[in-house]
Parts: sequence; structure tokens; C-alpha cells
Amino acid sequence: MNITIRQETPKDYPAIISLILRSFREGTDYSDGTDVLALVEEIRESGYYLPELSFVAEGEGQIVGHFLFSRFPLSSGREGGERSSAAEDLVLMAPVAVHAGFFRQGIGTAMLTQGIEKVKEKGYRGILVEGDYRFYNRLGFLTSSDYGIYPTSGIPLKEPRCMMCRETYPGSLKGIRGYVVYDMYCNA
Repeated sequence: MNITIRQETPKDYPAIISLILRSFREGTDYSDGTDVLALVEEIRESGYYLPELSFVAEGEGQIVGHFLFSRFPLSSGREGGERSSAAEDLVLMAPVAVHAGFFRQGIGTAMLTQGIEKVKEKGYRGILVEGDYRFYNRLGFLTSSDYGIYPTSGIPLKEPRCMMCRETYPGSLKGIRGYVVYDMYCNA
């Protein structure tokens, strides 16, 4: 399927809501999508929201995917609070959703490949993501602890390999260290 990636607009929100609910309800064993919608709203209302890096994928005349990147500061400690020196250099890719009627057709890979290029163009040093490492490893993401970026106990990871990051250019994450503490969104 040919898809077009474009920036989301407020007119897309009803379709995005429906897509996220169905995608997570039918595609995961851990979410009915309501918590994911809450995350999207929390990001959009925070100072970390990047509207220019919030996308929909269109194909066959409808929205078939949604994903967004937001600025994400690492914490210098496991409990959050103080930001690491790399507070403005990273983005978090979350959530990522593909319309349940279009699973396993390469849409997720196409969306993220194009999205990663947009992040590079904006000059960010790295991308964080929590998810299925078997999928994200194919897109160049590696376990974040390999780079000195550690998940905290507040993240419901199935295992440490589920927290990953990707350099935007070789060596771009050198010297960046810290902890992923999702409560940092509350301090935007």
C-alpha cells in the first residue's frame, strides 16, 4: 500500500482516537487503548509537545497510522526531578499505532522510517522508544542501557530490552546519560 505521512491536525483527532483504541485493543495483550489516549493528551498539553513531529499515515483514503515524537528530558536520578544535561537533545517516540485492519502490511515500518528522517532533520541526537524490541531492532534501535540510558521501576517493561534508543547519526548519543522517568512530563 502506498501511504502518505503528514503532520496531524486537530481535524484528525476523532480518527486518531478511533484508530488508537482499535489498534491497542486488537493488537496488544496489555492495553485497551484508553491509557494510550491519555498519554497522547498528556503529551499534547505539555511543554514537550512537538506538533511538527506528530504524524498520521494516510492510505486508501483513510488514516491508517498515527505516531508522534515529543521532547523528552532524561533524569539524572532514578526518581526523577533533576534533568540531565541532555534535556533538549532527545525525543520520545510514543505512541505508535497502526489501524487494526492494516496490521502486518509494512505501514509501521514505513511510518517510522520517514519519521526518523524528520527527527534527524530537526537536529535531535537520539530517539527513545518503549516497545517490542524484535520490531524496533530492525529499525536500528538498541537496548537503551547499552548507551547509558536506563529505564526506571516506574516503567511497566516486560524486560529491559523493551526500552530502546537510536542514534540519529553515528556517535550522537556519546556522553548522554540518564534515566527514563515518565513523570518528567508532569514537570514540563
